[in-house]
Amino acid sequence: QVQLVESGGGLVQDGGSLRLSCTVSGDISSSYTMGWFRQAPGKVRDFVAAIKWSNGNTYYADSVKGRFAISRDNAKNTLFLQMDRLKPGDTAVYYCAADDIGYGGRDYYTWHGEYDYWGQGTQVTVSS
Repeated sequence: QVQLVESGGGLVQDGGSLRLSCTVSGDISSSYTMGWFRQAPGKVRDFVAAIKWSNGNTYYADSVKGRFAISRDNAKNTLFLQMDRLKPGDTAVYYCAADDIGYGGRDYYTWHGEYDYWGQGTQVTVSS
């Protein structure tokens, strides 16, 4: 069983920065991909970024490319999302997710239904 706990959300002004953390408990093997998703009120849960745990390859939604950076600390089983140049449109609940994606195929999926484990979410609000 895998448990995910996010932290680091908050209120920030337009153009500001935040760093989200996701502490992972349980057995995350190299077959996993870790991702960040976000969901604004009344909208679907959208892919933000993903990282393949084994090789560190990273992937981003076009809307955050160049502003957000996903990273991990394998020794501490922690996932991060550094968010810079935040915009009001980035306001959402941000979720950490884990997908036991296996080996030899795709490194990641953007559809939230593929992910096996989820955190409780952390609110990010960007004021204009």
